[in-house]
Amino acid sequence: MLDISLLGTSGMMPLPNRWLTSMVARYSGKMILVDCGEGTQITLKLQGWGFKAIELICFTHYHADHISGLPGILLAIGNSGRTKSVTLMGPVGLKKTVDGLRVITPDLPFEIQYIELPFNHIGEYSGDDYSVSALPVDHLIPCLAYRIDVPRKGKFDPVKAKLNNIPQKLWRELQNGETVEYENSIYTPDMALGEARKGLRITYCTDTRPTQNIEGFAKKSDLFICEGMYGEDDKKDKAIKNRHMLFSEAAMLANNAHVNELWLTHFSPSLTKPEEFLNNATDIFANTVIGYDRISKTLYFDNTDK
Repeated sequence: MLDISLLGTSGMMPLPNRWLTSMVARYSGKMILVDCGEGTQITLKLQGWGFKAIELICFTHYHADHISGLPGILLAIGNSGRTKSVTLMGPVGLKKTVDGLRVITPDLPFEIQYIELPFNHIGEYSGDDYSVSALPVDHLIPCLAYRIDVPRKGKFDPVKAKLNNIPQKLWRELQNGETVEYENSIYTPDMALGEARKGLRITYCTDTRPTQNIEGFAKKSDLFICEGMYGEDDKKDKAIKNRHMLFSEAAMLANNAHVNELWLTHFSPSLTKPEEFLNNATDIFANTVIGYDRISKTLYFDNTDK
């Protein structure tokens, strides 16, 4: 299962009842954080998921509302007892930006590794049992959307295993995805497993105008988290000027990408009651939810998938 939580849903500045936009994903004992504006460590503390398991922090871009909380997050991770390295991922300029922020956090008990992605380049980070992909989007400065994919291997096929003359004593290891060497022969999982089944997919997209590339990137996501800076359709000129989206534009992306569910986030500070404009999205994509701080969801593999 894959746990997802929006730690904050505000754009530009934190509000008394709304932290800055950030998302955290938890899978198989590991955590991935996407963006960490001012105060993210507080809302993550309130969420209760801890800090020690954070192994990857992704940045959409380097405007303050998406990265200024990094020093606090790094200190919280260090104070949690983590000594394993933490990887930071973002557009070019990542290390320079982080070095500036780390003037106030010079000593950490873990190493920081960097993945800087050239603009107009689709990048990927591969964890042990998940992958994170990045897509350049259309904002005022280089900005990335992110997608988390959790693959699912095929079911064990005893008929296939027998046809490949695999000793039965090796079946369990192959079923667990291990490659086995036995009696001068090498047996790989694909020799005993069926076709890969549908995994889980989460797409996170903020600070951009809608583009066709986003539709393809988010295609068939179980959950699509997308910015809705402005709820009102008459704010389109402002959205174009500031390279942001309307509720209706995010909903159109969700509809065209055939996602299962849409969460709107990154609301303008002037949008104090985003729920009043929900129909601007649901008229286009019915399964739309107004995000709120620490809204959470657990996604499960489809056990009906053969």
